[in-house]
Amino acid sequence: MASIFSNLRRDDDNAWVADYGPYTLHSALQPIFSQDDQGVLTLQAFEGLIRPARNGEMVRPGEFFSSIDARDRAKVDSLCRSLHIFNTGALGRRHAKLFVNFYPGLFVTDMAIRREVEIIKLAANEAGMSPDRIACEITQKENDSADMLSRFVEELRKHGFRIAIDEYGAEERDIARLTLLKPDYVKFEADWVKEFLENSAGSALLRVMVNQFREQGILAIFEGLEDLRQVDMCHNLEVPLLQGYALARPELAPTHFNADFPESDQPTRSDLRPKVELERYDPSLHLPRASAPTFGGARRVSAFGKRTG
Repeated sequence: MASIFSNLRRDDDNAWVADYGPYTLHSALQPIFSQDDQGVLTLQAFEGLIRPARNGEMVRPGEFFSSIDARDRAKVDSLCRSLHIFNTGALGRRHAKLFVNFYPGLFVTDMAIRREVEIIKLAANEAGMSPDRIACEITQKENDSADMLSRFVEELRKHGFRIAIDEYGAEERDIARLTLLKPDYVKFEADWVKEFLENSAGSALLRVMVNQFREQGILAIFEGLEDLRQVDMCHNLEVPLLQGYALARPELAPTHFNADFPESDQPTRSDLRPKVELERYDPSLHLPRASAPTFGGARRVSAFGKRTG
């Protein structure tokens, strides 16, 4: 299993990158925040997003994934997760969690499931992250077997990983996923949330759902928040976790997030492993740096605009 990370290497910025054919894969990390009763925001987690490049030019993730040979899809899916884990671990934060996407349909046998979970476990150990800091976001396809999904989640839980489901919209299939997977986190479908936030009846329903999930030990995540008015609404609804451009945009690793949102008890990290000498890659040419709020580890939202609630 030692060779599973052979496609990973470090660039001149000390960020981990991975190779697949003509592509170089980069991690973009987007913060996820909590908000307390006073509107104070604290960085709680990151979501890992793949940013592929070819010949030094960024390409759309959809274009990259559609180009992958069917025989390599499971390998690349696994490689992307390891890349995000390594780059998040390199930040040296002690508490921040990481959300990584999963396509369980790529791992359908018991042996494949066990092997993939072992890979994640090894990556987490190498990156200095405990399994409970990694939330595996299950993306379910229509033809995925319920039995296979259950076995996959059972194996992940056995090793201490957290479970999340995405694009929850309270439809029948979403409720079935919730019942089957019993997740720790539920990401609400962004467009659905935005629509419901715009009227009092919809907001009331969201409040009820968020509270019901909390009573079951499930934390709701509202993503795709694009303005501070929506953040204020989430504060009024007591939404546990928030994500979106209104708070912070994704940044290519190594990111500026330790400077923008420092962890109060963050230790000094020294990594003596040598960097691989590569042609310099400048993230600012391809993905604009976040126009991040100027708050540090915690700051009131009202610093950006007057609270209306």
